[in-house]
Amino acid sequence: MISTKGRYALRVMIDLAEQHSEGYVPLKDIAERQGISKKYLEIIVKELVTGGLLSGASGKGGGYRLVRMPEDITVGEIIEMMEGTLSSVACLADPNYDCSRRNACRTLPMWEDFDKMVHDFFYGRKLSDLMHSSIM
Repeated sequence: MISTKGRYALRVMIDLAEQHSEGYVPLKDIAERQGISKKYLEIIVKELVTGGLLSGASGKGGGYRLVRMPEDITVGEIIEMMEGTLSSVACLADPNYDCSRRNACRTLPMWEDFDKMVHDFFYGRKLSDLMHSSIM
C-alpha cells in the first residue's frame, strides 16, 4: 500500500513541475495549493532533496524546485524514494535475504512476474504524464 507520504510526494512533485519555469517555489504556497500541512511537507521535501529530486534554497526568493525536467523523472523513483522497495516479498526485496526454500519455491515465479508488472507500471510513467492527466 502506498502511504500518504508517497501520495503527497507525488502531489508536491506535480505542483513543482507545473511551476517549473518560475524558479524556487515557497513551501507555504505548495501547502496551500495542495491542502497539506506545511509541517508534513517539510518532512517530505527533505527526503526529496536528500534523494536528489529537488533542490532547496532558503531566504528571500527561496523554496524548492525540480532538479530534472518532469519528463526525466519517473513515478517509480518518487514512490520508491518515499516508500522503499516496491517488491512484494522479502526474498525479492533484499538480494541478501537467505531463504532456504528459494530453489523449491513454487510461488517465486509468480511474485517475480507481479513485481515486474508493478515496476514497469510505475517506472513507465513520467512526472510529465501526471501533469497532463485530466483528473486532478
